Amino acid sequence: MQVLNQDIKEGAFKPVYLIYGEEEFLKNSYKNKLRTAIVGDDPMNFSRFEGKGLDIDELIRLADTMPFFAERRLILVEDSGFFKGAQEALNGYLPSMPKSTCLLFVEREVDKRGKLYKKVKAMGYAAEMARQNVSQLSKWAGAILAKEGKKITGHTMELFLGMTGDDMENIRMELEKLIAYTLGRDVITDEDVEAVCTVRVSNRIFEMVAAIVNRQTKKAMNLYEDLLTLKEPPMRILFLIARQFNQLLQVGELMEKGMDRSAIASRLKLQPFVVGKVMPQARQFSREQILSYVNLCVEAEEAVKTSRLSDRLAVELLITKKY
Repeated sequence: MQVLNQDIKEGAFKPVYLIYGEEEFLKNSYKNKLRTAIVGDDPMNFSRFEGKGLDIDELIRLADTMPFFAERRLILVEDSGFFKGAQEALNGYLPSMPKSTCLLFVEREVDKRGKLYKKVKAMGYAAEMARQNVSQLSKWAGAILAKEGKKITGHTMELFLGMTGDDMENIRMELEKLIAYTLGRDVITDEDVEAVCTVRVSNRIFEMVAAIVNRQTKKAMNLYEDLLTLKEPPMRILFLIARQFNQLLQVGELMEKGMDRSAIASRLKLQPFVVGKVMPQARQFSREQILSYVNLCVEAEEAVKTSRLSDRLAVELLITKKY
């Protein structure tokens, strides 16, 4: 990201950029910064392509077109899938692309072994926007609060991030709510966080898993209905339940090996505050209990895929354990 910031600051741009990774907030932020810096609000010299199956010949023809009364032309290509397969035509074209054209790719996944990735990296710059760790998120969120004249303790920040998760866009929205709620005060407290911050879907899934294993069927069903009300698709809920059980299984096994929170977080590539929440739950249930539900999740998914059950009914049967 330092290279991107430097290029934007100096106005010296590379012919091609690739921004990729899971953190949508950062990808959108740098995509917009680059567009503003390269072509501003000039619609004549900005073009956007999106989705798989794009016409590469059309893209190349446009890239060969000189900018209209401007220094540069910017072509933005989003979620094309170009970096997951062979793209010989585009790979061969890039070295001959006019210096007045700048290509900006924004992708979720890339194959770093691919020729196109290597070509972009050699000619321009590839920046991975990964999920930020708790230290980076704390620093970023703290800077936003400080700009508004707000102070927050480390404990309260951990509570805040535990409720919001690690999605930066969600964190930003929750920070706006906190800032508005504490208007006239400079210190944000635990009570402020608990009063205004929305509990993420992942928190409800966490509670649902505990209710399922503890045979608190009514509570689990209520949480399920809450998620459906929030327009969460049943198959996504099933995926999140399965992921939670898998995390419980993995964390429990690493705890048995004597690993602490930081070591487990590093091994599983999870946020430390996530591991901190999972560890007490992992102690509460036996490996056999958790494994049985992992298998039930697999059976539920298979039942939906083979049309034996509807997606909604499959999750309900998992919750009540009536397979």
